[in-house]
Amino acid sequence: MFNTRENTQNEVEFIVIDDLVPENHLLRKIDKYIDFSFILEKVKPYYCEDNGRPSIDPLVLFKMMFVGYLYGIRSERQLEEEIKMNIAYRWFLGLKLSDRVPHHSTISWNRRTRYAETNIFQEIFDEIVFQAMEHRMVGGRVLFTDSTHLKANANKHKFTRETVEVETRDYIEDLNKAIEQDRKDHGKKL
Repeated sequence: MFNTRENTQNEVEFIVIDDLVPENHLLRKIDKYIDFSFILEKVKPYYCEDNGRPSIDPLVLFKMMFVGYLYGIRSERQLEEEIKMNIAYRWFLGLKLSDRVPHHSTISWNRRTRYAETNIFQEIFDEIVFQAMEHRMVGGRVLFTDSTHLKANANKHKFTRETVEVETRDYIEDLNKAIEQDRKDHGKKL
């Protein structure tokens, strides 16, 4: 019998985000072993406790930056879009499907203004790596990540070993370049 589906995009469903993220997802492993709560104490001096509007949770902002760094998302605008669409990212950040993702300009403003002239990103990144090392997620030379394996047509006996050093400064510089390019593309002043 020939059958087609009715339009289901506007139906209301009860779902549990936790059920939608695979058990072996990299972000689940990170969430299990890395305690991000140390970030709150590190950033507390940069916030006023009794003045101004309520801030966006600093844990969400720094975890967003971590997701961008981990998955190679080199633009805050793109990071915002990816988080809107990726359930695993939302789960990791503690955002419900109906929660608004912090705007890319909020991430940028905090990075370029609130945390300007600080080493806060490097300090937080170092602490995350230190915790990962304690849980044997990373070693001094090797980083284990979740990846897709593709069969390659390569000679297994001819290869070169390379050590790659990546610093958070490089990631921050890439984000700054993306902002400059975006402003240029939209006719805004640099």
